[in-house]
Amino acid sequence: MNTPVSPTSKPQAEARSSYKAFRPISTRWMDNDVYGHVNNVVYYSWFDTAVNATLIEQGVLDIHAGTTIGLVVETQCFYFAPLAFPQTIDAGIRVAKLGTSSVRYEVGLFAQGEDLSAARGHFVHVYVDRETRRPVPLPPALKTFLETLT
Repeated sequence: MNTPVSPTSKPQAEARSSYKAFRPISTRWMDNDVYGHVNNVVYYSWFDTAVNATLIEQGVLDIHAGTTIGLVVETQCFYFAPLAFPQTIDAGIRVAKLGTSSVRYEVGLFAQGEDLSAARGHFVHVYVDRETRRPVPLPPALKTFLETLT
């Protein structure tokens, strides 16, 4: 697992082998900015898409009727190489920390066919009751699946 970056160390790109699951993401024409590469805010959308789509496909997150939802409470991203339309991006996913009601997901974004990440980052979900928005323990099926990503 990745260790937090200290203020004095320089973040480094990581190899594909550092991640447990992958999801392809197609870039769109509108993702590019005036500088000819994908705008930084799009990377955060890819993080969200990669993790949530994986959870939905695994049947451990029901965004419409589930009683438990994940709220993002922290995000960070480091950029190493530009990505641009019309590339396909491979989003690597792993779980760095699994708490009682929270999860730290780490995501590496790779240009298709490249071994080193063009960007890497993390976000923390706190799982809460849909109605009260108060933290709740991770549902058993979700926790079991997330353990496979550690």
